[in-house]
Amino acid sequence: MLNNAVLSFVDGVFLACDSMESLEASLPASMLAVLVVGFFQSVVAYSGTFVAQYHGAGDAEGVRRSYVAGTLVALAAGLLSVAFIPLGRSAASLMSANPEVVARAADYYTIVSFGAVALCGQMAASSCFTGMGRTRIVFWVNVIGNLINAELDAVLIFGLCGAPALGMSGAAYATVIAMFFQWGALAWFARKDFAKERRALAPAGGTPSVRSILLKVLRYGIPSGAYSTLNILSFTIFVFVTGRVGDLAFAVSNACFKVNYLLFAPVEGFAIGAATLVGQAQGRGDSAAAHSDAMRTLVLGVGFAMLLTFAAYLLRHPILSLFAPAGAAAEVVGEFHSLGSVLFAWMALWQVFDATDVVISGALKGAGDTHFVMWWMIVVAFGLWLPAVWLVSAVWNTMPALWATMILYVVVISIGSAIRWFRGSWRRIKLV
Repeated sequence: MLNNAVLSFVDGVFLACDSMESLEASLPASMLAVLVVGFFQSVVAYSGTFVAQYHGAGDAEGVRRSYVAGTLVALAAGLLSVAFIPLGRSAASLMSANPEVVARAADYYTIVSFGAVALCGQMAASSCFTGMGRTRIVFWVNVIGNLINAELDAVLIFGLCGAPALGMSGAAYATVIAMFFQWGALAWFARKDFAKERRALAPAGGTPSVRSILLKVLRYGIPSGAYSTLNILSFTIFVFVTGRVGDLAFAVSNACFKVNYLLFAPVEGFAIGAATLVGQAQGRGDSAAAHSDAMRTLVLGVGFAMLLTFAAYLLRHPILSLFAPAGAAAEVVGEFHSLGSVLFAWMALWQVFDATDVVISGALKGAGDTHFVMWWMIVVAFGLWLPAVWLVSAVWNTMPALWATMILYVVVISIGSAIRWFRGSWRRIKLV
């Protein structure tokens, strides 16, 4: 996950070098793409929870059928994502008053949506290996894919080696091509492994059919996908609101969110780890081990987030310099750094609570408690946070004031998730 975050960070630096409009459009465009594609990816990813539970139960045929079910959902998701393109392009017009920013964001969204089948297919394959605890293969395939992405970014954004200079569209093409590589590589490894283990598989009669598992993936995965989508929707609305503050402030905010993702993505990795370990333990029928594994993962995740946040705050000035507009007046650069330093401070304040919520939510998903995770996020995001954002934008429409509302959001949602986990109702959920 940190590897993926570095790639996103590099994308932001490349786009900042391309133009201020590309930097402004980068965050809302990616949020718009993730808003649609992210739903399907989250549903597909939930097949990994079934892989983890069948793996914990020692049912290799259940593992294989869960992977097949996830791949089928991924193929269907690729087609559905294309159907949402007209709606997404219309929504892009709401993100900024600058028509150039809107046009670049809409083009980026369109390209990524056409490549959604690769993004979802890669998720099905990587979730399979992660569910079995084989995360190294996922890591190395991602490293190679992201190196391909970084190379193609430079070529396609700036028009190197005789290629056309596509700007932000080039970044989208690079992402899709890299995802096709990652999907192909992981699918090849999965096919090879399943062929090798076929003789050792459990009798077919003791394992639900692919259709039965697929329906369960949809039953528990759709709330997980809805959680991701509505969470991203709330954040996208927040980004749209910040886009009305001003071009410079919006560019600073987008740059800081790129850094925030660099801090947040590793914690998402710990959340996946928590979901996997809890799923495997629940598959064995050992709820005590599930609780213990989740708590250890929480300590590691929060500690890692604090370490990265401290380092990022100390290095905030050289980091912000990577995004500062090239050739701008000294006064503009000074404003860029000044506002960026304030937003870095807000990030440091919410990271511990954010890490707590992300890891515990991952553990709850691994146990199958996806409905609570979805509904609690809806209540806090749409019942508390966004009304606070609207109020602040009406009374004191500045970027620091808007960012401060996120502290309230992550504190409240993390407390609720922690209470749900320690009450232990997830122990009674049986997926396999």
